[in-house]
Amino acid sequence: MSKLKLKVGDQVKVVAGESKGKEGKILKISKDKTRAIVEGANLVKKHQKPSATNPQGGIKEMEAALHISNLSLLTKDGQTTRVGYRMEDGNKVRFSKKTNEVI
Repeated sequence: MSKLKLKVGDQVKVVAGESKGKEGKILKISKDKTRAIVEGANLVKKHQKPSATNPQGGIKEMEAALHISNLSLLTKDGQTTRVGYRMEDGNKVRFSKKTNEVI
């Protein structure tokens, strides 16, 4: 299992797949499968049986997981960038390789 350079709450852009070009915030990360759920991207329809909490049932639209390799971090001005690590004042920080700013 490799180290993931993206974290929950990061603003990312989908760079490959059916949802290519969509931007959103990472809601959840599954480290063991190296997948992430991005807000508003890779929407699928899920059929739900009627239950006590949802007596009507029906078809619900929700986000499905995307592979981490299909995501790219966005800088503050909306550019895609790769992530690097460096030491600053004894702390390990992530930085944007394109703009050299700390994330």
